[in-house]
Amino acid sequence: MFTSAFTHWTIFRIALQERLVYRGDFAIGTLLRFLPIITQIFLWHAVFAGAHATAVSSGASPQEAERLFGYTYQNVVAYYLLSMLSRAFSSMPGLASGVARQIRDGEIKKFIIQPIDMGGFFLLGRIAHKLAYYSVAIGPFALVFFLCGDYFDTPPSGAVWLAYFASLLMAFLLGFFLELTIGMIGFWFLEVSSLLFVYMLFSFFLSGHMFPLDMLPAWAKVIVQFTPFQYLAYFPAAVFLGKIQGPELWRGLLIEAAWVALFIALSRVALHYGLKRYSGYGG
Repeated sequence: MFTSAFTHWTIFRIALQERLVYRGDFAIGTLLRFLPIITQIFLWHAVFAGAHATAVSSGASPQEAERLFGYTYQNVVAYYLLSMLSRAFSSMPGLASGVARQIRDGEIKKFIIQPIDMGGFFLLGRIAHKLAYYSVAIGPFALVFFLCGDYFDTPPSGAVWLAYFASLLMAFLLGFFLELTIGMIGFWFLEVSSLLFVYMLFSFFLSGHMFPLDMLPAWAKVIVQFTPFQYLAYFPAAVFLGKIQGPELWRGLLIEAAWVALFIALSRVALHYGLKRYSGYGG
């Protein structure tokens, strides 16, 4: 057990050191990534202004006219900021394509002949990646959230903070094992880029990254509820804003945990049967 723990610690330490070396540009890069927020603020301001004018002309009260699907203008801007933070946790750029490429190019042989678990190796690398990212990007994140503090209501309670952090942690695990499972399809197909493109397309729209999923039609909400995508961005943001409370909150956390467990199992099954199918030749 000690040898295994030391091996995993060494892998994690090296992965973290490697990422810190080339992440020096993350501070300015992360700050520039928030520039589209300005466009989103103006866009949602125009949307709410138009909706307000329509509601007032229809005889709605001022309070009703200020809301759109239960969100005020300030709520939507705060949601957009929080969804960006959620996606920073759950997104795994290059993971699925990297796994598929290692299978196709034969690099996966190192996991066959060495006593290192493939899934654990990639997981340690991604943990190191996120730690390196946030150790540098925490400054720009804090600055942007400070400047946009007026868009947030009163701070959530301690219980909501715990639920929010739990949802972010599971969003990271869900995003990792979901993409790891997609990458494992490379055991059966030489190219998974088209499948990955379809996944990214659905993930971007159905995760709530563009807008709160509460704004979807009723029939679309039913479909989204049967997918794991909402837990990648929408669910953590909605928890923080208090849109999901009480029994619904605990049910959502349990469902998110179930999705994580499912994709952990699927990734292990795919690796088990994929290695049986795999054929590697050469040195």
